[in-house]
Amino acid sequence: MPDRDLHFLSELAAQLRVDSVRSSAAAGSGHPTSSMSAADLMAVLFACHLRYDFQNPGNPANDHLIFSKGHASPLLYSLYKAVGAITDEELLSFRKRGSRMEGHPTPKLPWVDVATGSLGQGLPIGVGVATAGRLERLPYQVWVLCGDSELAEGSIWEAAEQAGAEGLANLTLLVDINRLGQRGPTRHGWDTGAYARRFGAFGWHTIEIDGHDPGQIDFALNDACNTRRRPTVILAKTRKGEGVLEVENREGAHGKALKDPDKAIGELGGVRDVRVEVRPPEPNGEPFRFHNGELALPAYKTGDEVATRDGFGAALVALGAARGEVVVVDGEVADSTRTEDFAKEFPERFIECYIAEQQLVAMAIGLQVRGWIPYAATFAAFLTRAYDFIRMAGVSHASIRLVGSHSGVSIGEDGPSQMGLEDLAMMRAVYGSTVLYPCDANQAAALTAAMADISGVSYLRTTRGDLPVIYEPGERFPVGGSSVLRQSAADRATIVAAGVTVHEALAAADELSREGIPVGVLDMYSIKPIDTAALMEAATTTGTLITVEDHRPEGGLGDAVQDAVGELGPRVVKLAVRELPGSATPQEQLADARIDRHAIAEAVKRVL
Repeated sequence: MPDRDLHFLSELAAQLRVDSVRSSAAAGSGHPTSSMSAADLMAVLFACHLRYDFQNPGNPANDHLIFSKGHASPLLYSLYKAVGAITDEELLSFRKRGSRMEGHPTPKLPWVDVATGSLGQGLPIGVGVATAGRLERLPYQVWVLCGDSELAEGSIWEAAEQAGAEGLANLTLLVDINRLGQRGPTRHGWDTGAYARRFGAFGWHTIEIDGHDPGQIDFALNDACNTRRRPTVILAKTRKGEGVLEVENREGAHGKALKDPDKAIGELGGVRDVRVEVRPPEPNGEPFRFHNGELALPAYKTGDEVATRDGFGAALVALGAARGEVVVVDGEVADSTRTEDFAKEFPERFIECYIAEQQLVAMAIGLQVRGWIPYAATFAAFLTRAYDFIRMAGVSHASIRLVGSHSGVSIGEDGPSQMGLEDLAMMRAVYGSTVLYPCDANQAAALTAAMADISGVSYLRTTRGDLPVIYEPGERFPVGGSSVLRQSAADRATIVAAGVTVHEALAAADELSREGIPVGVLDMYSIKPIDTAALMEAATTTGTLITVEDHRPEGGLGDAVQDAVGELGPRVVKLAVRELPGSATPQEQLADARIDRHAIAEAVKRVL
């Protein structure tokens, strides 16, 4: 590398350090030392290897850069200043109210794909973006900056195995090995070989370098771009707080603005105004997309018994034929969730993550970055493993579709380890989420199709066992709506149910009717957003709502109903799974949980 280039890169890296110090000082908080260690890595990447059009962040040929170590946001924002995307004034608004320069990056900035800061997520999501590149047949690179501390996260190794097994050569991970975590040294310190052996075991090309030597960095990035059939990890030995004696390679400086920023800036050579021209990508045409067709959802006859998971699976195949952007991500349970039919019809758009639920959700997040419509399915209980990814998807405004099968006690003999009994609560709590719970196969098919056009995180809860089909084919189920299944002017209460308990509620209503106690039944298939108008009408006309759900009492259907009508003051009685189930038949489980038809009828009588 010519001396003039080395001088420019050194000046650029120094400016990035200075601006990281300045922005954190202006905020009075932040992570300048974590930013300073990676400044050389990012200076060489931006000046020599990144292909990105900052005037057109939507250019499909752009590379992708994901700051997995999102706390190093001062470095990222300093890079944006260096390329002219933001002003110095905006840089110094770091962490202030109303600023786009938030403490950790979010897609409020058009150059940020996903929110980061919860460590261990950037690489798994990067695997998803790189997988999208393979589908799209475009040559863009995916660069992920990761810290050494987050290599303790299990999600990193789920991603490492996925990327290695799939040979994602368009993915490069840069690990900033600065030896120091938040409270002290990391487990392996500067032993880059320890990390190299782990990544190498997963089939990665590994490169160990001095992370403050621009020549070594440039060589490593070139090597990564020229590597075929496997991803690359660059393990860069760095010093935290590089360039400032007060904090360089010292414990106790993590997550703090420097005590004497002016002195530090002087040590770094003062404020600069270096500009770097990032080369735009070559015009490579539009991303490949599969053909679109007509949507022909499955149709089930009323009275037949069909599991909602079967309705979901068949609808997914129909949706795949109609919309070429639909992709399916599996957690090695395709035969149970019924996504295997999609896999047979559209193998190129079926992505197997095996039993790695964090990577499952991260894959979906990465795919949607590139405009794909991902459906990720596993057992409802197992999505709890990936909840942090789901939570962060909400922060990212990511549009992903999650499907949890085998929900509730109604799965029967498998017992409590397999029963999703907390999923409605956790999905309702996600920012901007949609939560749907169909009760029959036609409803499941319609809602599966509707999810394709829902923004944000959406969740469909399906059941294992066969259930009677009660709705005609082609009936509409708008998100945020509900269905009135029983209603009369004489109703003395309204039973509000969803999914499997809708059928128990109907049976209970018939039993009560024979005893001269008329009650209404509402199918609340949309739990979030919930049909507040229908609930308020039922509350004002009958005064009593009985909610019944195959779920824990906390945070599910009952709480959603209570939240909707609480100000009106009607009586809301919640029937839910309160004890720890064991193994039993599905009907025995419903009876033991006190959410079957007989328990519902008894509850109505008790409150009246």
